[in-house]
Amino acid sequence: MVTFLLKKSYHLKDLKEIDFKDLWGDHGIFTTMWIFGKPPKILFFKNHLSNLLKSLKKYKINKRFIKSNILQILNKNLSKKKNYNHLLRIALNKNTISISLRKRLTPKLNFNLKLVNLKREKPQFKNLKYKKILSHLSQMDNTKSDIGLVFNKKLFETGTSNLLFVRNDKIFTPKKDYYEGITYKYFKSKVKKIYKKEIFVKELKKFDEILLIGSGKGVTSVKTIRQIGWKRKNLKHYNIFLRYYRLAIRNSNLYRFN
Repeated sequence: MVTFLLKKSYHLKDLKEIDFKDLWGDHGIFTTMWIFGKPPKILFFKNHLSNLLKSLKKYKINKRFIKSNILQILNKNLSKKKNYNHLLRIALNKNTISISLRKRLTPKLNFNLKLVNLKREKPQFKNLKYKKILSHLSQMDNTKSDIGLVFNKKLFETGTSNLLFVRNDKIFTPKKDYYEGITYKYFKSKVKKIYKKEIFVKELKKFDEILLIGSGKGVTSVKTIRQIGWKRKNLKHYNIFLRYYRLAIRNSNLYRFN
């Protein structure tokens, strides 16, 4: 059961508070960010906000002053005095903006990936068509497992994160049809080469490591995919990526309250 520190919804037209709506299943966009510390920092905040605004424009949710409206609502609900370790979700449809804060859970090293035949609608966007994914995740201990989304016998992403695959010290990612998250883009700027290829389920046993990359999971090493008998061979690249991630955390700026 997810415990929320905060759940708020507002009319976009006038920013008046209304009963909370999570907006799952609606035509709209969301982003999830890690907020931590006291006073708070939000990891990759500018990148998340910029990407959210670009996606909203693509979805024709481009109300005037929408950026300042989002910042106004965040400033109203965040506090310099709280010690955070939470996931901050911002979701919008044409009429409503919703924000929520839930505790960020730390993934464990005995992490299992469960393969599920499921593909997100318009996966290049972080859209709100997530109900089928959430129905799976709600039945799991998310510190120990996630679902791998499989379509046409190929693996694309998880229910929460991007995926990286390591073989013979080379790093691979699926060719297309998944959302490139902000954390993933950060690692692309740090790693010398990430190769794009089709990731077929039948070929997964060839990989030495599988990593989840995202705001909620940070950097997580998959230990097993029990359905196919896959087990990780080492933690070499997990430790490399973890060092990069910790550097980003250290360099993260304090959130600016206006």
